[in-house]
Amino acid sequence: MKKITFVVAIFLGFAMHAQAQMSSPASEQNTGFGVRGGANFFNWGGSDISSNDYTNRIGFHAGIFANMFVVDRFSIEPGIYYSVKGTQNDDFVDSRAVLNYIDVPILLRFYATEGLNFFAGPQGSILTGSSFEADALGSTFDWQTDAINDIDAGLVFGVGYNLPVGLNLQASYDYGMTPIFKDSNADVFNRGFKLSLGVSF
Repeated sequence: MKKITFVVAIFLGFAMHAQAQMSSPASEQNTGFGVRGGANFFNWGGSDISSNDYTNRIGFHAGIFANMFVVDRFSIEPGIYYSVKGTQNDDFVDSRAVLNYIDVPILLRFYATEGLNFFAGPQGSILTGSSFEADALGSTFDWQTDAINDIDAGLVFGVGYNLPVGLNLQASYDYGMTPIFKDSNADVFNRGFKLSLGVSF
């Protein structure tokens, strides 16, 4: 809980700074806040993962962001999101890993046009829960695990489009760079796509 509180405090600091920049010429119409959510399509990647064993698991993400223009066409966008990741194994019990995180990306956006933009940046994630699940005998069995690293770090990059009515669409890819498992030499990482719909205020 202390880690999550600290992350929220950092985000609020970014948001207050973004609000203070509202009068700058580059951001008069574009700096502000918003909410965003959508679908996750995550898998485990790395050299120790066989592509035949694991498939994308569908999850979701939802959260808030602040967008601050620093110069024309470039903005910094910190955010904080709840995100469900993991993987699916197409075995006879349909086993899966469910990993819940608080994601904190800090993105740099480049606006090629008024609507089209490209973005990239680092992301830190805090694990809030992890479990493994399986279906057998008509029931779902799950068991908790403490084998997952509490912190995940990676990169995010993607493309977005701003609609005239304050909506924004984007597709992004999370490239995890921290091994998923504690005390293990296994080269296994969180990797996946996100499709998002946002509303800017």
